[in-house]
Amino acid sequence: MLALAACGAGAETQAAGAEGSAQQVTVEHAQGSTTVTANPQKVVVFDTSALLNLHDLGIPVVGVPELTDLPEHLAKYAGDEYTKVGSLFEPDYEKVNSLAPDLIIVAGRSSSVYPELAKIAPTVDLTVDSADFLNSFRARTEALGKIFGKDAEVKQRLDAVNASIEEVKAKADDRKGLIVLTTGGKVSAHGPGGRFGIVHDVLGVQPAADGLKTDTHGNAISHEFIAEKNPDLLYVVDRDAVVAESGQAAKQVLDNELVNGTNAAKNDKIVYLDPFTWYLAPNAMSSVENMVKTIGDSLT
Repeated sequence: MLALAACGAGAETQAAGAEGSAQQVTVEHAQGSTTVTANPQKVVVFDTSALLNLHDLGIPVVGVPELTDLPEHLAKYAGDEYTKVGSLFEPDYEKVNSLAPDLIIVAGRSSSVYPELAKIAPTVDLTVDSADFLNSFRARTEALGKIFGKDAEVKQRLDAVNASIEEVKAKADDRKGLIVLTTGGKVSAHGPGGRFGIVHDVLGVQPAADGLKTDTHGNAISHEFIAEKNPDLLYVVDRDAVVAESGQAAKQVLDNELVNGTNAAKNDKIVYLDPFTWYLAPNAMSSVENMVKTIGDSLT
């Protein structure tokens, strides 16, 4: 009996030692720094860009918010095999707690619930700062790579993005662009420093309008505003196409004499941007890769 007890105690000591030896990594994020176990096995994610990054890096997750209108390659996350842990804005804390996650990821729309989720498990906020997009995007993506031991793969892709950006900037010259978002038949404009600021701040397209607000909702504008600014390139995000809301499609909203009289329309430079990439998952690596390519193509 004493021998068995000794063996049992030894096994417990070995298990405790193994658990204690698990590598820890500390990462900086939008709301401070967090220490997590490297390569966490049970991950709950509350951000579409982060989910897309995890998917592309081959990292499994156990919990996701209720998501609709996902592209085909992400459609599986709407299935029952992934526990639904609330919405992007309102977590189901009981569901999250029941999963006993090793890591929780928030960003953007879910960043405000960081303090409560951090009480459940190590939590990181991967929100990207639009005012310093490129540096912030790189830092947040590198933090994800560090946690999951994907540093080399992340660095390779980010370096390739930087090289592509330089190529696009070289083509931008002095042409002026205007970015608009349509929803419910209404139009808003977005400029440098805002949610779609990558077009101007990173890729070098000159803004057709100065003084636009940098907040999430941008500036409510009219068709007369678009005609007055007369952009050489008009970039359009159709919000209703990706949030399951009914309403006029962006092409219908903008099909009028005023918009059709702009240089953008005359030169076939009204560019309809993929709404999932630009609106729902703008900070994923593959999204930024696609953004850079799209703007580059529009400048040829």
